Amino acid sequence: MSTLATRDLTIRFGGHVAVNAVTCAFEPGTLTAIVGPNGAGKTTYFNLISGQLKATGGSVSLGGRDLTGLPVSERTRAGLGRAFQLTNLFPNLTVLENVRLAVQATQEGKHRRGLNLWSIWSDHRQLTERAQALLHQVAMFERRDTPVASLPHGDQRKLEVALLMALEPQVYMFDEPTAGMSHDEAPVILNLIRELKKDKTKIILLVEHKMDVVRELADRIIVLTNGTLVADGLPAEVIASPVVQEAYLGVSKDADKEAA
Repeated sequence: MSTLATRDLTIRFGGHVAVNAVTCAFEPGTLTAIVGPNGAGKTTYFNLISGQLKATGGSVSLGGRDLTGLPVSERTRAGLGRAFQLTNLFPNLTVLENVRLAVQATQEGKHRRGLNLWSIWSDHRQLTERAQALLHQVAMFERRDTPVASLPHGDQRKLEVALLMALEPQVYMFDEPTAGMSHDEAPVILNLIRELKKDKTKIILLVEHKMDVVRELADRIIVLTNGTLVADGLPAEVIASPVVQEAYLGVSKDADKEAA
């Protein structure tokens, strides 16, 4: 099983260091929540790992393979999967067609064969059945014939997860997966993440502001402040630590003393 690791990962924008020499390793079978105040560098760190941003320094590796110089597409093929990068691939196609294409891309990659009409049509039934099964898992089967462009936000987020699952990545990366979703819609996504956690060969990274979600899902928490890794450990320990209380929750020791 592969370990995802960043070593001294850094990015500067002019004179501002947005991510500052972050060294961290993520093991299979663990869901790690990445938390911190607004502007802490959480999403920037995600972008460096998945390839949306080019690092100023440091490295990213998966299973010992250096991914640092690879574009997003190559990192995806290497096993890194990030939900948002798959959104709106084909907005004018239906929900089912989008997922089926993601399933097909995965199968083509596994068998290392070229894309041709014979392979498409000979596997059409299996691809469709797999796509339908994924849509059932994300409670989107009833919307299978709906064009993606016309989906409401909550359904788009569910479709993102279906597309990500279709690619069968080694690493699942979720950046605030329930953002913008209604109270009734959010549990579908959280339940899907719980199911993904059962596969102990996978690595799951989660950026999330909702601490109740973090407490429930995370096996481990790391905290970024001003782009620097300031805490790393079990959820209860990290949440209770003074540096997190002050940096993330805005609670300082002085405030505690005044309250007392």
